[in-house]
Amino acid sequence: MATKKATALRNKMTKSGILTEIATNTGLSRAQVGSVVDELETLIERHIKKRAVGEFTLPGLMKIKSVKRPPTKKRMGRNPRTGEEIEIAAKPASVRVQLKPLKRLKEMVG
Repeated sequence: MATKKATALRNKMTKSGILTEIATNTGLSRAQVGSVVDELETLIERHIKKRAVGEFTLPGLMKIKSVKRPPTKKRMGRNPRTGEEIEIAAKPASVRVQLKPLKRLKEMVG
């Protein structure tokens, strides 16, 4: 896949700006680009939601995973500023989203 020389942007783009930019550069309509982005969002959700495969890869760019975190018990700790002993509350089990950059994304910043 040939890539063209990317110019650096000075300001963050909004969703609307992103859709317009992609539409301009691909020759697709803005509505078509919007529907592709919406479908990609749905596809990612179907991969990482509960009882699904738990992982979605956008080849070369990133891997998105749902990671189960176990519950923690109530414990004693110390306030790092004062050294005073404090009680750290228990936390229930949870699910987090983890994004891992892949080769091409890492190369973009370097």
